[in-house]
Amino acid sequence: MQHQQNYSNYKIMWILVSFDLPTNTKKERKIASRFRKNLIEDGFVMFQYSIYMRHCNSRENAEVHKRRVRSLLPEQGKVSVLAITDKQFGNMEIYHGIKEVDKPGGSKQLTLF
Repeated sequence: MQHQQNYSNYKIMWILVSFDLPTNTKKERKIASRFRKNLIEDGFVMFQYSIYMRHCNSRENAEVHKRRVRSLLPEQGKVSVLAITDKQFGNMEIYHGIKEVDKPGGSKQLTLF
């Protein structure tokens, strides 16, 4: 018998990381690129340029990834981390030009405990 876990829209979380990092020098561009690469390696995907997001199955899992982002912070630039519930994320309206588009779906990964 297969059990299906019922996730609440208030327990599932989305983390949005936005950043404005200096890119004037070759060294600064390398640091900014490394920050983006580290976000991607941690399961974040680009939402818009300089805004990355990640789906988390619980508040506890979101805290793990927020701590990881804090450990990756570059010395210069601005980084914002926002965690919202799946319910709040579902209220977002997304447009490309004047056409409304679908929101990104949750993670397709299988979570094993």
